[in-house]
Amino acid sequence: MQDTEGSNARPFQVDLGGVVDLLGRHIYSGAHVYLRELLQNGRDAIAARAKVSGQQARGSIEIFPVGTIPDSPEEFVFRDSGQGLSAAEAGELLATVGRSSKRDDVLNLRDEDYLGQFGIGLLSCFMVSDRIVVRSRSVHGHPPVEWAGAADGTFSIRELPEDEAAGLAIGTEVRLSPRPDDAALLAPEKVLRLARRFGRYLPVEVRVRRTDDAWDTANELALFLPQERPADERSAAAALEEFGEELIQHRPLETIELSVPATGTQGVAYVLPYAPPPGARRSGELYLGRMLLGEDLSELLPEWAHFVRCVINTEGLHPTASREQLVADEALEYTREEIGKALRRWIVQQATTRPARFERFVAVHDLGLKSMAVHDDDLAAAVLPWLTVETSVGRMTVHDYLEQSRHVRYVETVDEFRQIAAVVPTEHPVINGGYTYESDLLRRLPLLVEDVTVEQVQVGSILDELAPPPMDDRSSTSALERRASAVLAELGCEAVVRSFRPGDVSALHVADAAAIRRIERTEVRDSAPGVWADVLGGVDAITAGKPGLASRGTTARLCLNWQNTMIRQLSNVDDQVVFDRSVRLVYVQALLAGHRPLSKTDRTVLTTAMSDLIQLSVGVTG
Repeated sequence: MQDTEGSNARPFQVDLGGVVDLLGRHIYSGAHVYLRELLQNGRDAIAARAKVSGQQARGSIEIFPVGTIPDSPEEFVFRDSGQGLSAAEAGELLATVGRSSKRDDVLNLRDEDYLGQFGIGLLSCFMVSDRIVVRSRSVHGHPPVEWAGAADGTFSIRELPEDEAAGLAIGTEVRLSPRPDDAALLAPEKVLRLARRFGRYLPVEVRVRRTDDAWDTANELALFLPQERPADERSAAAALEEFGEELIQHRPLETIELSVPATGTQGVAYVLPYAPPPGARRSGELYLGRMLLGEDLSELLPEWAHFVRCVINTEGLHPTASREQLVADEALEYTREEIGKALRRWIVQQATTRPARFERFVAVHDLGLKSMAVHDDDLAAAVLPWLTVETSVGRMTVHDYLEQSRHVRYVETVDEFRQIAAVVPTEHPVINGGYTYESDLLRRLPLLVEDVTVEQVQVGSILDELAPPPMDDRSSTSALERRASAVLAELGCEAVVRSFRPGDVSALHVADAAAIRRIERTEVRDSAPGVWADVLGGVDAITAGKPGLASRGTTARLCLNWQNTMIRQLSNVDDQVVFDRSVRLVYVQALLAGHRPLSKTDRTVLTTAMSDLIQLSVGVTG
């Protein structure tokens, strides 16, 4: 596989054209990764040299973008101060694509610290150049070597005479001649941006040459790693917060330290000061050996961890061939579980020791916490008492509700809650379980908290709890029920009279789930084309004809409050026109008070009743 006498071209052991197409279309996310692969190879080579010498020298990488080399302005040059290659090593690494066992044997890279796959990484450069030239001088004193590969699938290896290798230091140099369409990826500004994106936290110096012969340094301190922060605790905290503000473009609520020693994983999680949109991906920055792996952390973070943005570096997890994702193995699963435990510990600690901060956290991430608690019993037991719910007596925490009553009552939907919230006795409040996750959590309360019972309340049962009118008034209230039910029959509603507080509530429009579905079908049927109107009418007919289904099951009820002065006066109205219009107005008022949308029929009722009453009040007859 080597030729020390000449440059006889030999074919690769694979179809290079097919490999390049595979790299560009199916493995790498784009041609820009060529620089990441070169940086990774350079980092590996420097680490290997340090291991051979027994010294932890920082090493360096120098990058000459297109237009920065006076005697060769069309070339791109990448140099590292790593251990270099001999002719035999170049043959093994560069002629046998992706054979990592050979790579490990040649470079002594069995240690998991060395992540590069030199051969396939170098081939990524064919996505921006038709020719790659590698020149290298080995730390072991072997003659310098040149490897040249072309996109047509041929390569050559030769040892360089010293006159040609003059000025070639120990390490490796890669030269590319970019294709015209890809030249922008190798231009100075783009190269500097890519170097900073991929390699700013590398433990080796990365410098990029400018057109004015000066240098830009790509490196920055990895402040998300404890060992790179200022020694002073206050300065370290300030630097970490500033780092987080730059990451999420807002001042984070809190910072959570993450550490999984078993897989060499470290980093920080920043608690967002805003609620992310539903379905937002778990994002941040993930580094492997301090090289950027990607910005999607869905593989590494639990599904419920939408309230944080993380910056994490790992030394022990394994990358896929593209080095843009992690291999789904036991190590990854273990790391994800440990990060989840760290986030849960932080939440529980805030809830139990820092209630003011936790209250601020809950105010922002209430929905996210509920989604977590649904799937995590330990977390639910710790945080559920501190989550807020809407009740018939106002918003309160679950803890405050349980202090008042150990018997939890809730309705399943927002519609049901709006219908009955105003008349539920304050000593037995009802929770609105119609919001996302809340019914699920409430049903699990007995499993999480001792001596708690939970009851799903039906709207009809609340109506049944309301007191009937006094016996002395029964004749008046019975007559009112009959007269009002006759008026409301065409609206699919019947009237009942009850006595309840508060007295300023004149009536309640009460409809169970079946009645609401019937009302909605009627509204759709009235506006649907003929054939669909017939279908919906048939559904109502079938439902109405089912054996054992009482008419009340799909009939709404208008519950008139006998403690209300207007309702008492209404029972004494003899003028049938005034009575009819007044009952219809009370009906529409109850719909609006319950936040029920008005149907076309309801709007007609409102308009007609208002017009008639206005005419009657000014003495106009027609």
